[in-house]
Amino acid sequence: MRVLGIDPGSETLGWGVVEGSSANYSLVEFGTVKSKPSDAFSKRLFKAYTGVEELIAKFLPDVLSVEDTFVSINAKSALKIGQVRGVVLLLGEQKGIEIAEYAPRLIKQTVVGHGNAEKHQVAEMVRILLKLKTVPKPHDASDALAIAICHFHHTGMRNKIKTARK
Repeated sequence: MRVLGIDPGSETLGWGVVEGSSANYSLVEFGTVKSKPSDAFSKRLFKAYTGVEELIAKFLPDVLSVEDTFVSINAKSALKIGQVRGVVLLLGEQKGIEIAEYAPRLIKQTVVGHGNAEKHQVAEMVRILLKLKTVPKPHDASDALAIAICHFHHTGMRNKIKTARK
């Protein structure tokens, strides 16, 4: 299975590709899609769309794993991130890719062990789990890798539950 993890952002969208199975996965590649803050928001949405579209064409993921929206102190930022998520989800549907959405606290709980983990803790656990020499940077990319890793862990658990029910 190949998973494209997406950390949606209107200026910096993090992405990470991880492949393998729930028990054994490894890094393929990671990075960001950056937009200029001075660009109109519609242009930034288009940049996110075309950037993720190129990633899908290049890496051919089986699953698009996306961080779910959370309510932040800044409602305007939350709305913008929600719109970026909408563009990414639409693209996944258009391409016929399985979509998985995970809440930020669940991602942190899964990867670090507690839902209130700091960004540096998430990045360090991503480094350890993917057996990397250094922490993936920027944090948008390490967050995207954490989102992909989260999917592997939850898919593995769902498969174990299905097997146990048979």
